[in-house]
Amino acid sequence: MVKCPRCGYENSSSSIYCDNCAYRLSDSKGNRINNSRRNNSWNMGIGKKIVIVLGIIIITFLLFSVIYNNTQPTSQDSLSIVADDGSNHQSSSYPYKAVIQYDGYWYAEMGDPNYLITEAGQGREAISLDCSPWDNVVVDAQKYGSDDGELKVQLLRNGEVVAENSTTSPTGSVEVRYNF
Repeated sequence: MVKCPRCGYENSSSSIYCDNCAYRLSDSKGNRINNSRRNNSWNMGIGKKIVIVLGIIIITFLLFSVIYNNTQPTSQDSLSIVADDGSNHQSSSYPYKAVIQYDGYWYAEMGDPNYLITEAGQGREAISLDCSPWDNVVVDAQKYGSDDGELKVQLLRNGEVVAENSTTSPTGSVEVRYNF
């Protein structure tokens, strides 16, 4: 028996070519060809080499895809959803404040005209508005009850008064608008 140096198949001793892979085992006179494998060679057919290289490329691609997909945010995480819980955000990144002064009870709607927040209170109160520096801003305040006291509204931008209005009417309402 003769073992094929390429595929390892056991051939009959009279075989000139390997019965499995057609590798030449002996010359035309029947002399065995010294086909011992060299230690540093990659002794296999070109077809097998191509299959192995393609397999490595496919496995690498699949591994990269799995890693990439597992490190990306989910569609739920990537949505930019802003929810309003009704609270006022106190942050220095918002330049506008509404200052409402009245001895009695008052009610106000304020902020970007397309997105107003409501606030009710008594006395003097300064409220930070969730508006960007380029937004138009409106403050509409009303008295609760009938009182001749002054209801005064000031709109501050970066600490400076940019608009103000007041009323002493018993059922008074004050509106302040500012367009940057």
